[in-house]
Amino acid sequence: MIFRNVLRHGRFVGAAAAAGGMGAMWATAANSEDNISNCESPTIMSLLKDISLKLSNLEASIGSSSTSSSSSSASNSNDTNGIDVVLGAQWGDEGKGKLVDLLSQEYDVCARVAGGSNAGHTIVVGNKKYKFHLLPSGILNDKASCVVGNGVVVHLPSFLNELDSLAKNDIDHTGRVFLSDRAHLVFDFHQEVDGRQEDKLGRHKIGTTKKGIGPAYASKISRNGIRVGDLQDFAYFEMRFRQLCDHAVKSHPGLEIDVETQLAYYKSISQRVSSMTVDTIQYTNDQYKQGKKILVEGANATMLDIDFGTYPYVTSSNPSVGSVLTGLGVSPNKLRSIYGTVKAYCTRVGEGPFPTELDTSGGIGMHLSQVGAEYGTTTGRARRCGWLDIPQMQYSALINGMTSLNLTKLDVLTGLAEVKIGKAYKYKGEYIGGMPASLGVFSKVDVEYEVMPGWTEDISQVKKFSDLPLNCQRYVLRVQELIGVPIRWIGVGPNRLDVIDRGEGYDLITDESAMENKKIE
Repeated sequence: MIFRNVLRHGRFVGAAAAAGGMGAMWATAANSEDNISNCESPTIMSLLKDISLKLSNLEASIGSSSTSSSSSSASNSNDTNGIDVVLGAQWGDEGKGKLVDLLSQEYDVCARVAGGSNAGHTIVVGNKKYKFHLLPSGILNDKASCVVGNGVVVHLPSFLNELDSLAKNDIDHTGRVFLSDRAHLVFDFHQEVDGRQEDKLGRHKIGTTKKGIGPAYASKISRNGIRVGDLQDFAYFEMRFRQLCDHAVKSHPGLEIDVETQLAYYKSISQRVSSMTVDTIQYTNDQYKQGKKILVEGANATMLDIDFGTYPYVTSSNPSVGSVLTGLGVSPNKLRSIYGTVKAYCTRVGEGPFPTELDTSGGIGMHLSQVGAEYGTTTGRARRCGWLDIPQMQYSALINGMTSLNLTKLDVLTGLAEVKIGKAYKYKGEYIGGMPASLGVFSKVDVEYEVMPGWTEDISQVKKFSDLPLNCQRYVLRVQELIGVPIRWIGVGPNRLDVIDRGEGYDLITDESAMENKKIE
């Protein structure tokens, strides 16, 4: 180990054995010891954790340089063209699409890997607002190709409508959209079944978008589903479709399907769809081998994961990191960075427990709802709003192995006299760790909050972290410390460029120095 960091009696002591310029960096940290000790303890801990993270990365880099040249070469190849992933870290609607749009300018391939048109990403470009449900947001980069992977379930009418909408806005997608031949299809009757099932549940409803996603995945798992590639042999498609419709009608009394009209429609679009249909597994892995940079845009979020979320109030797929492997057909060693997207507060659409929820009919809950424009992109439903939930975020970070966080909508908190952070769960008076699997327990947890002073200054034009109001900086650093994952991006406004990027190799020493210069007490 090159460096050891020790916190003794509130003082930062470093023992270093370094070469080159690292000695100077360490000296800078040591010389600022007296100033740092005057900061609040959360700030100190954030500094220590960030320095430790950077030093660990440095050690790994130095260690790898001593390996064989062949190993080094392979490592360097993965560093330059690994697959990066943007995931939702809460209950969805965190602002993943905005980050993907920002990042996609530097990527060659953007991909969707799970879910369907139940996802909704909104991108604001100038005076235009683009809403995506099936296409990756990276389509706005005219140099990027876009992949809809095998793990996605595709409602072709919606998919083609999105493409037509792009064309009307002068976004040329020709030759840039690749649809997996293994992706399963969502049919109109899937959507009708979805609505019927939801309505039957009454007050125990799940809160589904009624886009047919669950029934389509059910067809897939029942092995009577139909895939995109089946359209390339229409006689085979017709046989499978008639069988599927017969099964659906028998399973759902009263369901009516105009089979002939549906077949005529799919016959009419088959050539257009087939022109975009490829083996995306081969395509994606070939792009990786060629050194292309690949970005995966996650849909929904970890707390809606069929396995890890608040079951049964979840979606029907795996929006966590595992879906990248199964929904795109790539191996784990090709993944590089995992970017978790989290709002500066928390929202949820649909039913299910929400420990930090606030009443949106007035007070702070109404502020979050109205200032944050919290209405679903897909359904238009008002989102439930609450304070940031740290135990939930720690759980999400644990599952996904997040390497950086994208903290969005920080500007929505502007104007609040104080902001709260849900720091811990208690059940029957006792602290509990992890995330309860039982909704009977989870719905009854009490949240322990940490209260921090708010800020009133407008932050929408801020481009540097050090220029944020001091209380705003403290909030970000405290959230970073509690979650245990570095915050790289900070959203300060609704437009696509209203983002602070602290940089891939950012160091909190710089940010702390800026705060010290402003004489934080």
